[in-house]
Amino acid sequence: MKKLLISFVGLFVTLCVQAQIQEPVKFTTELKQLSDSEVEIVFNAAIDPGWHVYSTELGDGGPISATFNVESMEGIEPEGKLTPAGQEIAAFDKVFEMNVRYFERTARFVQRLKITAKEYHITGYLEYGACNDENCLPPSQAPFEFGNAGKETVGANAPEVPAKNMNIIGGEDGPTSILVTDKADYWQPVIQELKAHGEAVHDADTSWLYIFGAGFVGGLLALVMPCIWPIIPMTVSFFLKRNKDKKKGIRDAWTYGASIVVIYVTLGVVFSALFGANALNALSTNAVFNIFFFLMLVVFAASFFGAFELTLPSKWSNAVDSKAGNTTGLLSIFLMAFTLALVSFSCTGPIIGLLLVEVSTTGGWLAPAIGMLGFAIALALPFTLFAMFPSWLKSLPKSGGWMNVVKVTLGFLELAFALKFLSVADLAYGWHILDREAFLSLWIVIFALLGFYLLGKIRFPHDDDTPKVGVTRFFLALASLAFAVYMIPGLWGAPLKAVSAFAPPLNTQDFNLYTKEVRAQFDDYDAGMDYARRQGKPVMIDFTGYGCVNCRKMELAVWTDPKVSSLINDDYVLITLHVDDKTPLPQPVKITEDGKQRTLRTVGDKWSYLQRVKFGANAQPYYVLLDNEGKPLNKSYSYNENIEKYVEFLQTGLDNYRK
Repeated sequence: MKKLLISFVGLFVTLCVQAQIQEPVKFTTELKQLSDSEVEIVFNAAIDPGWHVYSTELGDGGPISATFNVESMEGIEPEGKLTPAGQEIAAFDKVFEMNVRYFERTARFVQRLKITAKEYHITGYLEYGACNDENCLPPSQAPFEFGNAGKETVGANAPEVPAKNMNIIGGEDGPTSILVTDKADYWQPVIQELKAHGEAVHDADTSWLYIFGAGFVGGLLALVMPCIWPIIPMTVSFFLKRNKDKKKGIRDAWTYGASIVVIYVTLGVVFSALFGANALNALSTNAVFNIFFFLMLVVFAASFFGAFELTLPSKWSNAVDSKAGNTTGLLSIFLMAFTLALVSFSCTGPIIGLLLVEVSTTGGWLAPAIGMLGFAIALALPFTLFAMFPSWLKSLPKSGGWMNVVKVTLGFLELAFALKFLSVADLAYGWHILDREAFLSLWIVIFALLGFYLLGKIRFPHDDDTPKVGVTRFFLALASLAFAVYMIPGLWGAPLKAVSAFAPPLNTQDFNLYTKEVRAQFDDYDAGMDYARRQGKPVMIDFTGYGCVNCRKMELAVWTDPKVSSLINDDYVLITLHVDDKTPLPQPVKITEDGKQRTLRTVGDKWSYLQRVKFGANAQPYYVLLDNEGKPLNKSYSYNENIEKYVEFLQTGLDNYRK
């Protein structure tokens, strides 16, 4: 068991390291003289194990081909095409469904050039694509600049060549590429100025304690599932047969609990490793992922309603159970824990699926492991205690129809949460198929049906025929029906603070009688700053996201307060910038950030880049107050529903502006 735990820790640490931002490909560039009239540029790449760089001319619909790109040239011109050299691998790619060519370990590309004048000079870049078995890098560049008049720079040391509509300005830590036209002052980094106002370090991820708590609640819900209940007597019987030594029995029971934790946390780590850090961030608004999770939760809900049962092949659990019975020592205990995980899959699978999806979209790449840790501890603790104290088994309530009621109730909740993921994709891509009134209508129906089910007015295939409704079930039905009634005014624009974290924002509602809503005057940073300058008013920047739960809470729990709304509407120019807006930019823009070349393709990429380089933050919600020159008036404000503190934040910025 000790070796198993050491191996698990080693795997966990390894994946932690691998999930950081990587540079798997490093290019060097050199100029070779072939004759008095010909030279060639040679690009040599060192490729990390597991990664590969694609070759040239792979065709449309495939991976990114290596291409030679010229930005400026005098006295010299390309001769022929970019030529791959070295050991090229040809294979059929199942993902792209086409034949591709690529390099592993090392790559080499050669471009021949013809000299047409006595003095020559050329700048440009090699664009290439790199992938491993899990994910791909965005299009990357290896820049170059060569000439025979003292203008030679090689490979990664080449100076940044600004793309169109970009200026190079000096930041606190050296030159930074800033995406602007003639308004560089607005984009100047102000990180040091924020610190002077008392700025604290911002955490980009959801609180790990919250994620752990969500997992723990999921584990407690799993304990009342029908397929979990019968496993408890089986566990007690297993440990009673093993030994009569009480101390050894206690030790074995704790080993059993630790094995359950190791199994489920490993599942969370593997989930992160399979998707990769970048993909987990993309989950928050990516249409494919969100629609997939929407469909997955609908399937889980149908399973809980009794349409079918999600089970692993019985031979798997039987084989592990048999192995546990025939094995002695710590291995048998671990196999018993693995049997629990397999047998309970039909009930815990939907809960685990919802947990992994939710925490991965809000807590960063490590969140699934932390969520599964909470889930595993909640699930393992009762089994450990019953293994230590078998006599407690007599005090357990008998299994019965109440278990199926819990299962169906969770099915309704999964169906409600499924709409959240569909809504995120709808907002990010602007489809307008699930605006606020449509979302609320579906939730009203779902929770009304849940209330009628708890009252016994609706029955599913596995429900018993008992006509009586217990007191607990009655109060749950009352709460569900009351919640459905509470949401009805939202169809006419009521803020509904209780569901603000899940429902689409008020501005997506067509029929809205609510008049105290705070709405942004601009969704473009430069345009908003220009307007504020002409009007002589300070600016409030709201960095938000369509998939940001806490952003919706702030908008409906804090911004609706009369003092807050009055300050924002009357004294500030509000600019709201969605960092997950999928609207494509007129043309992709290449930038260099922290020494790495990246490409901004969407409006959301642009605003996310602004938040990082100007303010040194990347969490949402993120509120910052600026004067007409783009300088901060106060330290920033993030998620905190304390209205008095928010009013103080706004008033302090206003006072500093007037000074």
